[in-house]
Amino acid sequence: MASERQYREQIVRYGRTLHERGFVAATDGNLSVRLDQNRILATPTCMSKGEMRPADLVIVDREGRLLAGRRRVSSEIAMHLLIYRLRPEINGIVHAHPPTATGFAAAGVALNQPLVCEVVIGLGSIPLAKYGTPGTPELTDALAPLVPTYDALLMSNHGVVTYGTDLSQAFMKMETVEHFARIALVTHQLGRQQPLAGEDLEKLVGVREKYLGGTQPIVPEPVGSRNGNKRKKTADGVEAGSEDLRRRRVSQ
Repeated sequence: MASERQYREQIVRYGRTLHERGFVAATDGNLSVRLDQNRILATPTCMSKGEMRPADLVIVDREGRLLAGRRRVSSEIAMHLLIYRLRPEINGIVHAHPPTATGFAAAGVALNQPLVCEVVIGLGSIPLAKYGTPGTPELTDALAPLVPTYDALLMSNHGVVTYGTDLSQAFMKMETVEHFARIALVTHQLGRQQPLAGEDLEKLVGVREKYLGGTQPIVPEPVGSRNGNKRKKTADGVEAGSEDLRRRRVSQ
């Protein structure tokens, strides 16, 4: 296990990378690491993620109260605390505004079509959470139904949040979301999408379950399942009619 100093350096490094890649601008975004069951190390509010130093980070408790640090706690810390509470295996979280993925979020379009096999295996699906004002219970209420099932979420008119067993994994998932959003945008521009389906999708679901050891969520069924039923999007952007695959996750 890394030391607190190493975690601080890691957050600073990934914050700088987010800024350099244009995934955040000005003081946007936030990152955090779970130090232990009672302490979260996080980026402070009102500070560029490209200019942070290890000493600028703050430590909060499970209620978001400041335990250590000279700067103020971000108003979005509640989103991080929600994820840590609902997903005990999660130890790193990245929230950013990568332009293409955030464009989908602003357009009200989920990234839930199985267009690329690597994304199906790595993330399953990237649903769209309904809008909630940042820093308020509206946001956590919008995310709460989706956090237990997915590892990456689009937030309507806001941005993206990804999380993993460590900060490195969370960051790579953010990269994957933006990369996939660019691919999905090209398919929209071409006026044609060719989602994986049927046996091809089932094979990928099997690979995902094996690769992730049955501990992570699996992709929901896309439009047009094996039984021919059409899918209808719910208010939160998740496609309905995927209960059979959800049951498979619960039974693992």
